[in-house]
Amino acid sequence: MEPVNILLVDDQPAKLLSYEVILQELGENLIKAKSGREALEWLLKTDVAVILVDVCMPDQDGFELVAMIREHPRYQKTAIIFVSAVMMTEPDRLRGYEAGAVDYMSVPVVPELLRAKVKVFAELYRKTRELERLNAELEQRVSDRTAELEASSAQLLALNEVLEHRIEERTREREEALAQLFEAQKLDTIGQLTGGVAHDFNNLLMAILSSLQLLKKRLPQDERSHRLLDNAAQAAERGAALTQRLLAFARRQELKPQAVDIIRVVTGMEDLLQRAMGPGIRFQKELPEKLAAVLVDANQLELALLNLVINARDAMPEGGAVTITAASEVVLADAPQLRLAAGDYVRVRVADTGSGMDEATLAKATDPFFTTKGPGKGTGLGLSMVHGLVAQSGGTLVLSSQPQAGTSIDLWLPVAGDAPVRAVAPASAEAPADEEGRTSRTILVVDDDALVSMGTAAMLEDLGHMVKEVGSGAEALAALGSDQQFDLVITDHAMPGMTGAELASRIRSTYPNLPIILASGYVDLPGGVDLPDILRLSKPFSQHQLTAALSASLGADLPG
Repeated sequence: MEPVNILLVDDQPAKLLSYEVILQELGENLIKAKSGREALEWLLKTDVAVILVDVCMPDQDGFELVAMIREHPRYQKTAIIFVSAVMMTEPDRLRGYEAGAVDYMSVPVVPELLRAKVKVFAELYRKTRELERLNAELEQRVSDRTAELEASSAQLLALNEVLEHRIEERTREREEALAQLFEAQKLDTIGQLTGGVAHDFNNLLMAILSSLQLLKKRLPQDERSHRLLDNAAQAAERGAALTQRLLAFARRQELKPQAVDIIRVVTGMEDLLQRAMGPGIRFQKELPEKLAAVLVDANQLELALLNLVINARDAMPEGGAVTITAASEVVLADAPQLRLAAGDYVRVRVADTGSGMDEATLAKATDPFFTTKGPGKGTGLGLSMVHGLVAQSGGTLVLSSQPQAGTSIDLWLPVAGDAPVRAVAPASAEAPADEEGRTSRTILVVDDDALVSMGTAAMLEDLGHMVKEVGSGAEALAALGSDQQFDLVITDHAMPGMTGAELASRIRSTYPNLPIILASGYVDLPGGVDLPDILRLSKPFSQHQLTAALSASLGADLPG
């Protein structure tokens, strides 16, 4: 496969180098241009498949450059991706699309996402060129055959029919590829948005929950006041659960895949599922005696099945039946209609006899925040969460439904192979932190959000520790280089200038024995970040979870 040319346009050499490192494994020809003028010179002397353009450049901004590129007949349909280090407003995005961009990437870029997008557009470029070559060959063959078969109109007609059929097939394949590309771009854009919103909510909930926990410990034993505080804490915890659903849809949650026995999961949840449906709905399970284990996060799978059963219940206000079945399936070759690779799968089906959905509703069913339930009866994230879980687990979700004929939802999950089947221990109730025998430590808290930093520091001080707060990675390094000695660093990840992961790497190189806890409103770290020996703490976290993290990092003299 001959490599294609990819043009990288940015006035900052460091960013050009980072793009080159990220994209070099694609095996394509990477061309770097430090200005719009240099980019235009390259475009005039070579063919380019994909162009990455920085929005903000000193001599000529990205919008002007893209507009000039689109004026050239050869590059009117070339894929152009804007890369921006600043938050783009909707008018800016609209201006970019009007200028001719096909997509946006925010800095810092996610390496896997950038590679995936560039790869898709490069392959589309190849397929388009191949289609043009095939069409040219077909036209030449038509011309040759027509000259040979002028005496036989019947043979000429048959040949034309064959050619038309082949052209239709090629056209249909191209349209399907474009449709899949559009769907992938749409889901990725929504995923970035929801993941960012969930991160911001987690920071806010972190400040709320930490303040409520500390306030409850300081208030006198007044039942009414404690009840109000408990209500507020429960509402904040429900908000945290909602951000988990957002992250599940965005496919940015940290999953813990393990070999899971579907039969054991469904059987163990039977009582819970029956209670969730209520007395007016029959629950049936039709499971084989033995089934291969699947590779999935067991807790998230249980939550997904519960969501599906609740959706089925709400679709049957007059009563009905819900049936869960499971069967082994084999995909012998890549199945584009299922978006599955070849391999062994288990298909779990949740079917109901409810009101069903028409085609328009079915097409939107997995969109985030889309719901047919009344106000206050649903967030529209349940089915989106299930869709995100199976996709992130290497499977797919298939919906089938007709009005007044019920709905069937199939979860295709990959077989776990030889991995041992493990059961997930139930979550233990949160115990209060032990106040006796604790050693006071000096802790550096790094977070650009003052509310979160203040809440974390307050919980640590309440536990008897000394705390210093700083708002950036640079300030943290300066504090570590001062005369003050620290026993532990707790750092946020998503910070401007220097991320928590980058700060942790810097600290590791200078202070290899200093314990670090990486806290983040995102549930997982971007690709390429490899910090296996650093303890992770997901926001929002409670004082008990913080104490457990301290004990794990500093030793047994800090009871959790």
